[in-house]
Amino acid sequence: MARRAVERELSRERILEAARHLFITKGYRAISMRSIGQHLGYSHGSLYYHFKEKAELFYAIVVKDFNDLNDLLLEVSGKPPCDGVSKLEQLMLEFVRFGLDNPYQYEIMFMIRDEELLSYCRSEQGRCFEMFAMLVRQYLLEENYSEEERRTVPLTLFLSLHGFISYYIQDRIGFEEIKPAALTHIKVLCRSLYSRV
Repeated sequence: MARRAVERELSRERILEAARHLFITKGYRAISMRSIGQHLGYSHGSLYYHFKEKAELFYAIVVKDFNDLNDLLLEVSGKPPCDGVSKLEQLMLEFVRFGLDNPYQYEIMFMIRDEELLSYCRSEQGRCFEMFAMLVRQYLLEENYSEEERRTVPLTLFLSLHGFISYYIQDRIGFEEIKPAALTHIKVLCRSLYSRV
């Protein structure tokens, strides 16, 4: 196959990226397989080679994005923290970075309001939260926090980070631009943990 033809080949990744963007900007119900194909410069029939229907395509996006975030959280948890930042703070900072640097992904993962689509997201959201909670609990266990704190703190931190991301994501502000505010937010959250009696 000629190099030019290979470059133009419609890959699963290109379809996922285009569909993700269209679902967020136009809305899931307003987008058809035909419109995704047109956006990519292909017939909608070529999409069916990769996905049987629009719902399957949407779910593939959700699974891929949550897998990427889970992989990132695991990777960060295995690295030593940077100067002046605890391991827990580094984990939370990377979660915020993911959300702000991947706004289309984050919106589909955590901010979609469509009831039909929420059914595709709920199990993946739960799986992601459990990964985050497990890593936070591991840190809390190492620092001798109580069983009650290990049970309740992960959700509090997760919701607070989500609120921060949700506030800034509307303006499409990247992580580097908002990093000082993110670090301050995380330090304030952790200060209440560190000062516990």
